[in-house]
Amino acid sequence: MKKTNRFSEKNNQTPLNSALRYLAHQPRSIRQMNEYLVKKGFDEDMINKTIEKLLEQKYLDDEIFTRTFVDNRINHKPKSKFALAYELNKKGIKSAVIEDVLKNYDDQALALKAIEPKIKLWLRLDFEKFKKKVLNFLQYRGFTYEIAISILNKLTPLEEHLGLKDKNEN
Repeated sequence: MKKTNRFSEKNNQTPLNSALRYLAHQPRSIRQMNEYLVKKGFDEDMINKTIEKLLEQKYLDDEIFTRTFVDNRINHKPKSKFALAYELNKKGIKSAVIEDVLKNYDDQALALKAIEPKIKLWLRLDFEKFKKKVLNFLQYRGFTYEIAISILNKLTPLEEHLGLKDKNEN
């Protein structure tokens, strides 16, 4: 008798099963799901029906996906609103949804949150290197030069409080 490996058999794989497995790892946008199912080789009609079913059952919702994505990014790897909007746009989220979710966030607060864990790491550097690190890091995360300078100005009292300015001038 021939043994079959149920994991390698694709003939009984439905687009809904594939979609649910794909969603099990993390939330996805409608566009991501569509691209995934196309890549899996399902026909357009089956894909559309599957996406409709997922939308009806609330497994797919671009607004919830956007809120979850932004909250996750802000808590684990804060970026500017511009950088977040760019990432979401690449995932197929409509501009109106992106603007609605991001309107509640302030780039100044996001920049402070982004730089907070790095400050302790960079405190041993002389202040010129510290400033350069802060500016480069914030700009890499999508913040404008003006916001990076503003954050640096907020950190200047910290530098004086810790005596870094005196240490570096000697």
